Amino acid sequence: MKLLFLGTWEIILIVIVVLLLFGGKKIPELMKGLGKGVKSFKDGVNGIEEQKDEEKK
Repeated sequence: MKLLFLGTWEIILIVIVVLLLFGGKKIPELMKGLGKGVKSFKDGVNGIEEQKDEEKK
C-alpha cells in the first residue's frame, strides 16, 4: 500500500483551489459536514468490530 505524502506546496495549492471553488463562507459548513461524516464512519467501524468480538465469544 502506497502512502500519500503531501508537501507544503501541494497543501497550499489544495487550499487555494478549495477557496476559489467554495469561497470563504462555505468552508466552515464543509468542514462541519466532513467531521460528521468521519465520525459516522468511525462509529460504523467500531460497531462492526464489536459484532466480530461478540461472535468470537
